This record gives sequence, structure tokens and C-alpha cells, in this order.
Amino acid sequence: MKTKIILSIIFISLLLTYSCDKGYEEMNKDPHGFTTASDGSIFNSILSSLRLGWNEQFYINNEILYKQTQLAALTKEEWGNFTIGTEEVWSNYYLNLTLVRDLQTKFNNMGDTSNAVNNMKSMLKIVLAYKTFKLTDLFGDIPFFEAGRGFEDLEYVRPKYDSQESIYMFLLDELKWASENIDVTATQEPYATFSSFDNLLFGDLAKWQKFANSLRLRYAMRMYNKEPESSGEIIKEIIENNLPVLTGYNLSSPVLDNVSIWPYSVSWKNEALNWSFREHDNLRMGSNVWSQMSVNDSSDGSGIFDLRTYLFFETNNESKWRPYPQISSPDTPPSGGVPYATHRDIFFTNKGEYCIYSPFNFYLVRDEDNVPEILMTGAEVHFIKAEAFLRGIGVAQSEMDASNEYMSGVMASFDLWKEIMLNSKLPSSGAGFTDNISLPTNLDQSKLINNVGFWNVTSEIEKLQLIYSQRSIDNFRQVWEAFSVERRTMLTKREGPALDYFRLQYPPSEQINNTKNWLEQVSKMGGDNNNVKIWWMQ
Repeated sequence: MKTKIILSIIFISLLLTYSCDKGYEEMNKDPHGFTTASDGSIFNSILSSLRLGWNEQFYINNEILYKQTQLAALTKEEWGNFTIGTEEVWSNYYLNLTLVRDLQTKFNNMGDTSNAVNNMKSMLKIVLAYKTFKLTDLFGDIPFFEAGRGFEDLEYVRPKYDSQESIYMFLLDELKWASENIDVTATQEPYATFSSFDNLLFGDLAKWQKFANSLRLRYAMRMYNKEPESSGEIIKEIIENNLPVLTGYNLSSPVLDNVSIWPYSVSWKNEALNWSFREHDNLRMGSNVWSQMSVNDSSDGSGIFDLRTYLFFETNNESKWRPYPQISSPDTPPSGGVPYATHRDIFFTNKGEYCIYSPFNFYLVRDEDNVPEILMTGAEVHFIKAEAFLRGIGVAQSEMDASNEYMSGVMASFDLWKEIMLNSKLPSSGAGFTDNISLPTNLDQSKLINNVGFWNVTSEIEKLQLIYSQRSIDNFRQVWEAFSVERRTMLTKREGPALDYFRLQYPPSEQINNTKNWLEQVSKMGGDNNNVKIWWMQ
């Protein structure tokens, strides 16, 4: 009877609080075919949930965040039902939080404090931190400490909201514990079997440790304006003690560390990527990002100094570079064509007669196997360090060290994106990138650095703007991260009015299934609106 009651509680908790959306059928399959879930297969399911959702990409990234960050231009707003996207993001997190809590309970009940078990605990803490930071940065305060515990007690079926500040402090402590307790030499059981299910870093404990410290840097810097003392201590500890972090460049040698989901490595076809662009069809290269990659508006591309222009975008139907105005007017010619349609696998040059503006590069949004979903790169770590040295956050202020870190970030971003795209292929034809696109040989690292180096500006503010802008460009396919850079700094290059869109609204299911707590939270915020600033902005 007790067992039946517990199972009923779990079922009611999931039914009342969460919903499954498109893509979960594949996500929740055990890739190794077992009929009973092991700790490793549960962990693998959690890792699979790191993949971007179909509706998340369509309604959140493509309809909202590219426009807000101005990393692209939204040529038409016609997908206002963005709650389809917020519901998917929300349910993805909370459905998998239940799995996290289950593993946490199992690990705690082992009574084993060996380093092998600590490695497993650390990996779980790191993944939970990544997923939770992402969600709270999109929405602000969220249910966390009681959430995912419906199987423990009915009182947790409708969890209360927790402050973003408390969540940040807890997760940063968890990441510190993970970094300090990972033992790269402890590879015996039960870790040995558990790590065989690690389809993110494939049991590379040294890289898990780097990931933990890199995330600590990212989120310590993000909360600096609210918690300068705590942030400075974390940044100082990592930089001055030379703790292992993701590295883009080591002096003059490329390392190109990154934490990414590579579809081919886990036998996964990323079909959602092209679907989100093909069906949405309203994103084009905007005038803002174009101005950061070309010194003039020459449609022949003679002003381009950044090779990533060719990696992220394409010419229009007339082989001309033409950005869509970031701030359009009523007389702006409409966008059209079929630049993201799958027929281009075979007929690559056929973008449609009305494709008069430069679209995203077809390889970037069509390759289902070789274009990764990036979680974090070594380039980003260099940009964070550059800001720390330039502003003197946790370390002695040093423009020379800032410049060196900044240049390492630019070079690492350049090299990683070039490597990714040169290895991309079209699914149907198998045509490689250079089979259809010619890259100018003069667009090398030196060309880019000469145009974006610190020597092109004079003030500290202008140098910070360069750091933030290059970090955002590196985040081209992590648009939610670029959104956080924009909201925190308000210094990335921008056309038109200042940003006034700061968060996503809670999904409608929260109003229905968690009414009391939702009402209290909305009242405390002063309204569930997009212009409400989240904690680290205020």
C-alpha cells in the first residue's frame, strides 16, 4: 500500500505540474535499450535534456532573442504564441529536475564517500547548475529548493518560488564543491559504469572540472553588480590559483576547449535545427551585426574583415551581401524567398527570387550531424578574464593582461567556428561547406584582429564594448547567453532604442497548476511582464 501511495504521488506530481512537449519521446528513450533504469541511464536522460527544444528554438530564440540581442534581424513578427516555447523550456527543466532529485537521493543513500562516488555527485551538480542558471536567467525567480520533490511529500507538488539570489549563491557553492571533489584518478566502480553513460564529456573528469570552474567564472561575473565582494572572491580564487578552466588559446597555440553536444558523437540527428528556421523563416542578417563585421556596406563583400560573416550568413539570391535594417520602416521592402528549405541540399543556389536579404548560412542551420549545440567555450572564458583584468575585478587591474585575454578569445572564436563550419555537410547531398561556399583567403585572424584590437579605441568603456560585442558574436548560437551579456552590461553595440525586454513571462501552466505561489511571486515582482528586471540587473 505504501508503495502504491508513493507511485500515485509521483504520478499526480508530474500530471499536475509538468507537461510533455514535442521531442520528449526521443529524449526519454534509453539509448542503450535497457528496460530498467540504472543510475547511468537516468543521468544520460538528464544530459539529453540539455538539447535545445524544437519550440524553444522556434518561439524563444528565433522569434524573441535574436531580435533583442540584434545578432540578427527579425523581418516579420508573426509568431506571437511564444508561450508554446516557454511551456517547453519550463517543462523540460522540471520534468528532468525530478530525475536529478531521484539520483541525488540514490547517491546520498549509498553511504559511500569514496572519490569515485564523489565524481558522480560532482557531474550531477554541474549539470543541475547549468540547467538551473539558464532557466533562472530567462525568467528570474523560479521554484527550485522544493521543486522536483513531489515524490517525497505532497506539500512539494506545488513548490514555492525562490529568489534568484538564493539560487545563485547555492549553485555557486555547489560548483565549488564539484570542482574540489572531482578526482581524475578515481575511475573505479561505481564510477566506471556510470561514466559509460556520459554522452556529454564521455567520462573526461578533467574537462568536467574545467566546466565547473568556467561556469563559476561566468555566473560570478554575471552577478558582480549585485554581489561585488562574493564575485570578486570567486574570480580571484580561480584566476590567481590558476584553477583548471576551459581554454581557447594557450599563448599562441589553439586549444579550442568547448563543452558541446555533437550530434554525430551520440548518434543523434538534430532535426529541430532546420525545422525551427525553415518553418519560422523570418530571420536574416541584420544591419547591426553586419556593421560589426564589415567596414562598409559594399554588397560585393569588399568591406568584410571578419571571416565569421561567411560562416554565419550568406549572400542573397543575387550573390550580394545585403542586411535587413535592424530598425525597419514602412517602406522597407519585405523579406522572402526560401533560403532555409531542404531543396537546397541539392539545388544550393536556389534561394528563391524574393530572397533579397542575406540569410543565415544554410550549412549552419541545416547540418544535422556536425554543427554542435554549444554550452560553453574556451573563448568565452578568455572574454570573462579580459573583463576581470580591465575592470580589476578580483585581480589587479592590468590592461596588458586584459588585451592578451581578449585577443585569445577572438582567436579562439575565429578558429573554433571555422573548424566547425569547414567540417559541416548537407544531409541529403553530403556536400561539404567549401563545395558550395568559397572563403576569401585574406580573411584571416590578422585581418580580424587589426579591426577589433584595443588599439582602435581609447577609453575603458570602448574597450569593454569590444569585449562584450566579441563575446556576443562568439555566442551567435547561444543567443540566450548573448541576451544575458546585453542585459547585464547594456554596452553591446545596438541600433535604435535601448533594450527594454528583460525576461520571459512565466508559462500559463504555472497560473493553473501553481496558482497560489504564482500569484504571490507576480505580486512581489509588480507584474509578470517582460520589462521587469531580474535580480542581477537591479
